[in-house]
Amino acid sequence: MIASMTGFARRETTGEFGTLVCELRSVNHRFLEAGFRLPDELRAAEGELRARLALQLRRGKVDCTITYRRPPGPGGALEVDPVALERVLAAVRVVNALDVLRWPGVLREDGGSGEQLLAAAYAVFGATLEELAAARAREGARLRELLEQRCAGLEALVAEVRARLPEMQARMRVRLDERLAELTASVDPERLEQELALLLQRLDVDEELERLAGHISEVRRVIGAGEPAGRRLDFLMQELNREANTLSSKSQDLETTRSAVDMKVLIEQMREQVQNAE
Repeated sequence: MIASMTGFARRETTGEFGTLVCELRSVNHRFLEAGFRLPDELRAAEGELRARLALQLRRGKVDCTITYRRPPGPGGALEVDPVALERVLAAVRVVNALDVLRWPGVLREDGGSGEQLLAAAYAVFGATLEELAAARAREGARLRELLEQRCAGLEALVAEVRARLPEMQARMRVRLDERLAELTASVDPERLEQELALLLQRLDVDEELERLAGHISEVRRVIGAGEPAGRRLDFLMQELNREANTLSSKSQDLETTRSAVDMKVLIEQMREQVQNAE
């Protein structure tokens, strides 16, 4: 089943460590691009969070924001991280001591809440990610329904054009006979049949109709498969549009031209929807 690249999810959890709020937003993108805004206490977890995100999602621009509120009360004792302090002092020669202590990571809370906070962050991120994937799947189901409707419309137009093919060929024969009659010239019947066959061959659209039907079947197969389908669908939209353009250029029949234009309208509607498919 195809999934959309658009979605939003939010989860919140509270415990002895404090309160964590995780928000995930995703929009369409050619590849998977993730941006993280994390509190200082969770910056070391960004690599693991990225890995977990990549296991769940394949494409899309995803923004992850995790906010952390400490529990009320005096909290644990503060201690100086000598490594972080040394880096700051090496970078800044003259600085107020209080300003140094305000730098991220210089002061840290003592106690055993670090591992608990990290475990809670992984848990709330996992739950939010599952909610985002579910939202993208629901949007994907609606996207599949829209594509199915357009595929049915294209099939109906292909059937209409195919049903008119004998009539168009007969009309071409009548038109050629009328022009010959206007010329009042004698024509070799065998040569006339050869010229008519060549003319009908140049105007024949049966091959384009066959390819259109094949591409429509492939679209249906792809949107029903359990794998990311956005790029393949985008390619199929290009091929559908190519065949519809060829059909329009070959057409010598007003109704066929109108059908080709209707096809291109449906294909463009599908292409807009496909841009959001994972």
